[in-house]
Amino acid sequence: MSKLYVVGIGPGGRKNMTIRAVEAIKKCSVIVGYAPYIEYLGDLKKGKEIYSTGMRGEIERCNIAIKKAKEGKDTAIISTGDSGLYGMAGPILELAERIDVEIIPGIVAAFSAASELGAPIMHDYCSISLSDLMTPWDVIEKRIEYASCGDFVITIYNPKSKTRTDHLKKAVDIMLKYKGPKTPVGIVKNSGRADTEKYITTLDDIDYDIVDMMCVLIIGNNNTYIKDGFIITPRGYEI
Repeated sequence: MSKLYVVGIGPGGRKNMTIRAVEAIKKCSVIVGYAPYIEYLGDLKKGKEIYSTGMRGEIERCNIAIKKAKEGKDTAIISTGDSGLYGMAGPILELAERIDVEIIPGIVAAFSAASELGAPIMHDYCSISLSDLMTPWDVIEKRIEYASCGDFVITIYNPKSKTRTDHLKKAVDIMLKYKGPKTPVGIVKNSGRADTEKYITTLDDIDYDIVDMMCVLIIGNNNTYIKDGFIITPRGYEI
């Protein structure tokens, strides 16, 4: 019986893919994914039947992958990061019927970026996307408000686009009601990829011009500090 693998390929590039993800892709004769993400597979895509779509083609990709699996072909539909976080795992499970589905986890951008910044996510944290394409902005604002009030470390995905130029500034203004202005902030662009850029700053001194959709931001809690170029959020151990 053929299988549909929903694969998280990590932030980008073979070195941050799990062994399980690589093995699943090798088993498959068909790969489905967002066009730029397919390129991250490198030689793993050689000899495969490839189906790709552009932005906002998520449901189309899911339907293609399900169709190919039903045709008897082992198929991988890929997401960057983890397929269960802003990825394809949810819609595949909602749409799939009478096929064997396996979810393959991957390294999320938040953890990849955290490793490049030091240890900013050592305590309770949450991830919030600022994209309001599928989530109303007033709901996003409430999530930022409650997470900030609860002193969570916050990872921000999709912080800025060509049409959403001021959402991040609005989010920061909410955070500043609860977090100190000198709260450390890490900005990582293209985390886990060859052209990674990282910046360490504070909540009141973010350069919004360097932020785009390829960035994730990690905002510390009220105990987070900077040491020797690393961001550290204490877990509470006696040091």
